[in-house]
Amino acid sequence: MLNSKLFPCSGVRERSTWRAFILILFTLLAVGGIILSLTKGALYISLNDIILAIFSDSSGSNRQVIWNIRLPRTLVGALVGVNLALAGAILQGVMKNPLADPHIIGISSGAGLAGVTIMVLFPHKEYLVTPIAFMGAMFAAIFIYILAWKGGIRPVRIILAGVAVSAFLNSGISALMVFYSDRVHGALMWMVGGLSARSWPHLDIIFPYTVVGGILAILGAGRLNILNLGDDIARGLGLNVEVSRIAMTAVASLLAASAVSVVGLLGFVGLIVPHAARLLVGSDYRYLLPASAILGVAVVTLSDTLARVAFSPIEIPVGIIMAFVGAPFFLYLLRRDA
Repeated sequence: MLNSKLFPCSGVRERSTWRAFILILFTLLAVGGIILSLTKGALYISLNDIILAIFSDSSGSNRQVIWNIRLPRTLVGALVGVNLALAGAILQGVMKNPLADPHIIGISSGAGLAGVTIMVLFPHKEYLVTPIAFMGAMFAAIFIYILAWKGGIRPVRIILAGVAVSAFLNSGISALMVFYSDRVHGALMWMVGGLSARSWPHLDIIFPYTVVGGILAILGAGRLNILNLGDDIARGLGLNVEVSRIAMTAVASLLAASAVSVVGLLGFVGLIVPHAARLLVGSDYRYLLPASAILGVAVVTLSDTLARVAFSPIEIPVGIIMAFVGAPFFLYLLRRDA
């Protein structure tokens, strides 16, 4: 291997080659997760039968299972993985906190309370769930930011403020479920996050927000890189730090709210995925954001497949799988960064 100190260009090429390799690896994992999600379940369907069911066989039973149940559910799970992973990566950069995650710091709870309010009080206006959830997520993010600000932002203060706000908002969700117990069946899945019974209308809900939020996230990668240099350096480079933080927090809130409006309070995706991607591709957001998005697809689809088949024929919500993996990971990070 060439010495990167003597041949700096070779070091750049090696890093670029490594990042390209990791992106390809993540893509293969995502494709594998999607294929497993389509093939595995109460009824095993081979990949060849899936292809036939989608493209040619329009009358067989496999067509009904794939087209009406598994394909929309898998695609919704993939987009949820993209949105939550991007939201987590953005928040970790904006708040300069490796423990930031939409679920942990309360942004998902803000979206959840707003969404459940619409579902319980105005069930005939389901089309308002995502925009209202975005407003709830943005309110929670700004409130947490204000509480955590005291001559600057400190990672521990963000976590403490987020935990407090999350507990407060979750109590609001619980209160709604108590007062309107006859209407909470659909809201119960929100508490843990699940993809059961997700279909094409849910894909229609989340898809435009994924496209818009993904584009805005990629466009903001340069700002996130500058923010990571520190506030003083960022201001010296001409960046309006606070405006950039608010703008990128809004993007993260939009992504998180759209995911929450479809699957509920699915936690830890935004914590685990960006960390894993950062370890392999580095902290350059031009690579970190695409890597996180692709790995998010793999993590959610694989976790959902495990949730469906682990205790078959009983299906558990994917949020339980993510919490089982994510909680120990969060404690590990907390002790490491303490």
